[in-house]
Amino acid sequence: MALERTIAYLLLGSNLGNRAEILDQAIQLVGKNIGNVSEKSSLYETDAWGKTDQPVFLNQAIAVNTTLTAVEVLDRALEIEQKLGRIRKEKWGERLIDIDLILYGNEVINIEDKLQVPHPQMQFRKFVMEPLNEIASEVVHPILNITISEITKNITDNLEVKKL
Repeated sequence: MALERTIAYLLLGSNLGNRAEILDQAIQLVGKNIGNVSEKSSLYETDAWGKTDQPVFLNQAIAVNTTLTAVEVLDRALEIEQKLGRIRKEKWGERLIDIDLILYGNEVINIEDKLQVPHPQMQFRKFVMEPLNEIASEVVHPILNITISEITKNITDNLEVKKL
């Protein structure tokens, strides 16, 4: 029996080092350790969110076909961050790589202090929604019951998000 495949949407971000190269390396490691990367958004340059006194970010959304559970996807994403040199100093601080699990199929998951899917802040953050909309515009948010495209059109976040 074949394992069930789920499409997981991840958001990658980097604001230190050679950002584009680090995102590329992360995508290669996701492909090896999480599942086949079926889609990639363009690169987007965005000002830092939350803690603004730091370098600008490059962000990219990817779709991954995976047989892993959402928790396994999260654990492997954290391992990839470590492998690429991520050091967690402060919340929303600068980082070489950040990999967030945004959506996992149409599942709603809430494991206290570990994982919330869909990402609980995604609909408020333009730097998440713009790249995600490029590759998943017709995907329906499993809690809000509207498409990624609709959420993106109605977002009030005024952070500059520049498609490169």
